[in-house]
Amino acid sequence: MQTEIVIAGFGGQGVLFAGQVMAYAAMDAGKVVTWIPSYGPEMRGGTANCTVIISDEEIGSPLVRNPTAAIVMNLPSLEKYEPLITPGGVLVANASLVNRGPLRDDIASVFIPTNEIAESLGDKRLVNMVALGALLVKLPILPLEAIEKALTDHLPERHKKLLPVNFKALRQGADFAVHATESQPAA
Repeated sequence: MQTEIVIAGFGGQGVLFAGQVMAYAAMDAGKVVTWIPSYGPEMRGGTANCTVIISDEEIGSPLVRNPTAAIVMNLPSLEKYEPLITPGGVLVANASLVNRGPLRDDIASVFIPTNEIAESLGDKRLVNMVALGALLVKLPILPLEAIEKALTDHLPERHKKLLPVNFKALRQGADFAVHATESQPAA
């Protein structure tokens, strides 16, 4: 089985890091993985996205045209990737920066206020882990513990002090997705 995920937003939202952590977790679990980052020259504030493919067998192409799931952290990313998700797929959107609901009813969607949740934890940079926690509830390809282990094993030593708050952000995002209503009205 092959799962294709797009994570997109502005530079500085941790989009690439979220994909990288997911790729490490899948690789550590023995899966075949690709992770391809893409970002504009502006970095912070510019557009950024990455694709992650997680598979049980060799991956034929690292290109993702119609992802199984997408995490979109802003309105331009929602506009671009919502139409591309395969029917039956998953959409996680940052409701803090998106001013509309889902337009499709053939995918599972969670609109989560990632900015507010991250700020309540004391660090706005946690938006990526909040969104990743929500995704893994709706698309359980990896357990949260695998992400926590990947963070522990692959985070640079100088950032290890941030592990507890990252774990908390993952868990709060997951908890939100568990309790979110599945059918939200189309705009």
